[in-house]
Amino acid sequence: QVQLVESGGGLVQPGGSLRLSCAASGSILRINVMGWYRQAPGKQRELVANIAAGDIGNYADSVKGRFTISRDYAENTVYLQMNSLSPEDTAVYYCNAELVTMNFKHLEPWGQGTLVTVSS
Repeated sequence: QVQLVESGGGLVQPGGSLRLSCAASGSILRINVMGWYRQAPGKQRELVANIAAGDIGNYADSVKGRFTISRDYAENTVYLQMNSLSPEDTAVYYCNAELVTMNFKHLEPWGQGTLVTVSS
C-alpha cells in the first residue's frame, strides 16, 4: 500500500509565505513525478506545479515566480515553497505522485489535502 501524507497548510496573511510538504511511503520502487494540485471552493482541481527526474519544475502561470517545487529523492518527499501569497491562492492543496510499486504496478495516488487560507 502506498500513502501520501501532506503537511504545512494553514492561515497566512496576504504577502506571506508557507511551505507544504508531502511524504510518500509504502512499497515504492520508483517515483517518476511528484506534484501539487489545488482546488478552490466552487472550482475544479488544477495543477499548481510538478517535478520529474532532473529537478525541472513545471508551474501554472498563476504561480510562476512565486512558488518553488523541490524534491528529496532519498526521502520520497516533495515540497512547495509558496511566497507572496494572495487570497486567490486560498484552496485545498493536494499532493499527487506517478509511481511504480515493488510489484511493478503503476499508481497515481493522492494525498488527503491540506487547507491553505490567505486572509487578513
